[in-house]
Amino acid sequence: MVKLNKIYTRTGDDGTTALVTGPRRLKHDLRVDAYGTIDETNSAIGIARLHTAEMPELDAMLMRIQNDLFDLGADLAAPETGEVLSYEPLRVIEAQVDRIEKEIDQLNADLDPLKSFILPGGTPAAAYLHLARTTSRRAERIMVELSRFDGEEVGEPALKYVNRLSDFLFVAARHANDGGRADILWVPGKNR
Repeated sequence: MVKLNKIYTRTGDDGTTALVTGPRRLKHDLRVDAYGTIDETNSAIGIARLHTAEMPELDAMLMRIQNDLFDLGADLAAPETGEVLSYEPLRVIEAQVDRIEKEIDQLNADLDPLKSFILPGGTPAAAYLHLARTTSRRAERIMVELSRFDGEEVGEPALKYVNRLSDFLFVAARHANDGGRADILWVPGKNR
């Protein structure tokens, strides 16, 4: 387990931060941006959960995802370098992807088919879940960009997970919008 005795270290005062594997990176480095945006997504889910207490099944799913996002952050903060480490880095695995897919299917089963795109909003829970969805999409874009650089490995399960996450959050927002009945539909050209 992680043990944090002191919150500030002053080591980042020069604009760098340490990866789990030791090397220091600039705080605007793509890898740091990737796991920082995952953390931002997790925080948005935390806000959404303030409004999901009356939906215990969804709330439990969101709590599992919040834990998974810490796993994903740890995965990104310990890049594969080919070096032998004294420990096994935490990695997102296919079972986590499989679980989120099953939960997407479970939530989506009771929703009416879409007839238009949805405007983010409706209930407070849905609005915050849409915010988390768009933040997770940004994290995914950063992770994909990072993976395209030589020497910057991003695991395939991690990429799959973040892609499924935005799908989950979309379906969860619809679920939180009274099973989709409170969704706000886009009307193309409505205000011309």
